[in-house]
Amino acid sequence: MIGHNGGPSIEAGYGFRKHAWGKAREALLPKLPIEIVRVRVARAHRLGLPYRTYAGIRAATGRDVVAFLFSGNALELTARRIEMPAQVAARLVGLHGAAARLGAVYAPLDPGAVQAVNSGALDAAHRAPGFAAPWAELRSDVKAMLADAALPADGVVLVAATTVEREWTEAAQLAGTIRAAQFFAPPA
Repeated sequence: MIGHNGGPSIEAGYGFRKHAWGKAREALLPKLPIEIVRVRVARAHRLGLPYRTYAGIRAATGRDVVAFLFSGNALELTARRIEMPAQVAARLVGLHGAAARLGAVYAPLDPGAVQAVNSGALDAAHRAPGFAAPWAELRSDVKAMLADAALPADGVVLVAATTVEREWTEAAQLAGTIRAAQFFAPPA
């Protein structure tokens, strides 16, 4: 109705409805055997993700993380520096064999040169969508990157440094987004 802010209803019975909703949601969640949980914890560790982040992505998509798509900003690349900082390159090299590593670099950088200079850190590099690209173009550009590597969009996690880049996740229906600062932070 007009003027309603979409918050919880305060009419009689709210407490019971909240309780009933919580019970129904709990009944829907799978009860995983401890062995499966251990395997998933190990997988999250191998990807360098907190278990809660990894489990949230799996729950939202129903699929394992098969690749990471890194924006050029997340990789700390600039027009004058196409070599990744040592800690960024080391984190990507550590992912070898655990998940595909794709880079999306902005012009004037050449994707082939970025991949060559950062040998072993990226499996593929592509041209990133423009900052002002229309939604349809953004979607087709990101989907084309994934198609080249035969990767399912809902198994790819975007590692982004800016809000504009985070739109790639919605446009291409990716599994999720992780902030670059979080992804590249030293282990706690």
